[in-house]
Amino acid sequence: MLPGYLFAACVTIVVLFQFALIIGAPWGHLAMGGRYPGQFPPALRVAAFVQSVLLTFLALIVLTKAGIMFPDHYASATIAIWVVTIVSGLSLIMNLATPSKWERILWAPIAFTMLMTSGWLALKDFV
Repeated sequence: MLPGYLFAACVTIVVLFQFALIIGAPWGHLAMGGRYPGQFPPALRVAAFVQSVLLTFLALIVLTKAGIMFPDHYASATIAIWVVTIVSGLSLIMNLATPSKWERILWAPIAFTMLMTSGWLALKDFV
């Protein structure tokens, strides 16, 4: 179903960006409020890795709820999708509130798409 694929596409973009930061891409001005221009310091590279793992897990929940994979875990995904929606909402708030203009331009639309798609999947059983 389309919302699941859209969410997964957004996560793929973010995870690829995070991996670029992990390996030393000089894009620190596009993350963490732009506080670390250039390459991320080692501790933030670890944080980028952890965020990538968590986002991948959230995408698996969404893809399961969308009926794309792991059909045996659909019931669990029906509950967990609410966590994904809350995290996506918090991400949108943070990306809109950041002092970094580039984060607002680049990541707020991604976060908005993640919120809308996860929210749609969370509510689809009620509509």
